Amino acid sequence: MGEFLRKIFGCQRNNGNNKSIKMSPSFNTFLLPAPLPKWPQGRGFATGTINLGELQVAEIKRFEFIWGSHLSRDKRNSISFYKPLGIPEGYFSLGHYCHPNDKPLNGYVLVAKDLVSHDNGSPALVMPVDYKLVWSSDDGMGTSDQSGHFWVPKPPSGYKALGFVVKTQPGKPNLSEVRCVREDLVDDCETCGELLNILSKFRNIPFKVFKTRPRDRGMLGRGVSVGTFYCTSLWTEGEEIPNVCLKNKDPNWLAMPNLNQIHALIHHYGPTVFFHPNEVYFPSSVSWFFENGVLLYKAGQSTGEPVDAEGSNLPSGGTNDGEYWLDLPTDDRKEILKRGNLESAQLYVHVKPALGGTFTDMAMWVFSPFNGPATLKIGPRSIALSRTGEHIGDWEHFTLRISNFTGELESIYFSQHSGGVWKNACDLEFMEGNRPVVYASKHGHACYPFPGTYLQGSSNLGIGIRNDCARSNFCLDSSTHYQIIAAEYLGEDVTEPYWLQYMREWGPKIVYDSRKELDKVIKRFPLLLRRSVANLVGKFPGELSGQSGPTGPKEKNNWLGDERW
Repeated sequence: MGEFLRKIFGCQRNNGNNKSIKMSPSFNTFLLPAPLPKWPQGRGFATGTINLGELQVAEIKRFEFIWGSHLSRDKRNSISFYKPLGIPEGYFSLGHYCHPNDKPLNGYVLVAKDLVSHDNGSPALVMPVDYKLVWSSDDGMGTSDQSGHFWVPKPPSGYKALGFVVKTQPGKPNLSEVRCVREDLVDDCETCGELLNILSKFRNIPFKVFKTRPRDRGMLGRGVSVGTFYCTSLWTEGEEIPNVCLKNKDPNWLAMPNLNQIHALIHHYGPTVFFHPNEVYFPSSVSWFFENGVLLYKAGQSTGEPVDAEGSNLPSGGTNDGEYWLDLPTDDRKEILKRGNLESAQLYVHVKPALGGTFTDMAMWVFSPFNGPATLKIGPRSIALSRTGEHIGDWEHFTLRISNFTGELESIYFSQHSGGVWKNACDLEFMEGNRPVVYASKHGHACYPFPGTYLQGSSNLGIGIRNDCARSNFCLDSSTHYQIIAAEYLGEDVTEPYWLQYMREWGPKIVYDSRKELDKVIKRFPLLLRRSVANLVGKFPGELSGQSGPTGPKEKNNWLGDERW
């Protein structure tokens, strides 16, 4: 197996000086700060290949540069196209790869191998019967010193093409360049990001290149991203160019990590969460929250019931019907609870398959007893609000996406109030080896990849709710302070805590007229500016209009579904 991995990833630490490989002018391979450890053995995790049923796939990260768009211009507006290198014996390419030139090369494509003998049936992989020209840069584009020709394979009946082939010379590619996949082994894809959009100077024909992702995503999704790109032009208008990916038909998720491997991954990658130096509303463990006097209320009852440390007396299951909610005690413990207890805090980890089981998502949830009031920024002025933005109970999270081929960190999703953003590993800040850094915003605990001030609102106008992030001595190390609360694919190996089954709100709903407070702010501005400021303030999120405790992790869309892309 070691020799197999070297064949696939042997060039992973190439610094771009291998003269036998044709590289683009911007070639720069991204490397994690530290080598990967030897992961614990078991199941099919980090073996270099993944079984999808009738197909076995391997991840290729070595590439040969073929053609680039606008290579002599601004890197932010140019991309390069590559073919996979070092394909193991018995595996076949499914298409070529493209990558923006302003980012280090850190992508992948999958190559596939047929696992089943098909003496009396249809093989899983076959060569195309022909190619169709999608677009050629010879059409007066002026995009490169060298021509680029983009071809889509034409599959035989009952098969689908999963990628495109790029050439610098005219003439169709060799039929053996790629393979097509039997249509029962593929799933629908969708475009998810435009990489290139250029227009012919002579014929007014646009050519567009997109990233793709499986349409069926989330914990139960079977779509497998191949890593190839999708392109289209008016040359092919009216012709079907399917956008498909592979499908994982193995019911056992054999490439997912076992419990020992999950712990090893968390120890190796667990981010450190830094809180603002002026933070006063810290996270705590859920048990600390319960032990210090939290009460469970039921609609129609004026008094609350104390919640035990494990949450075993909370109503279990169902949906958020508004019948129950949690609230702080009315005695002196209220202010103590609002300020949290960082020493007791843990990251609560949900481990689940992603992209058809070729990746593992580790969603790390952090609980804070109280979300503090917001700070409004209007131009150069910042105004602390007294109540707006407050609520009891605050659940935020970030998600690590890890390759099941190698155990390498691919990206992190940073949850930010009602939204969030994915960041590739090459765009993260690291400390102590391969451990990323996460910054929690002051009072609101939203997650960001770097320190600074992030605006929730009209950031281009400098108006919005401030999310201030900075490094301080207040931090939480998720590599040691964590609890695995769910990993459904492991069955009884992970026991879910009682409180995870509580689907109602973790704080009371208190509606108040935040407009009065905002009107006071607006009146501080000169008369000529008040109308403009009022219009912008009116576009702030509805969550600022009162207090409403959030539901727990299992009620969030991303528990079963994918994070926002």
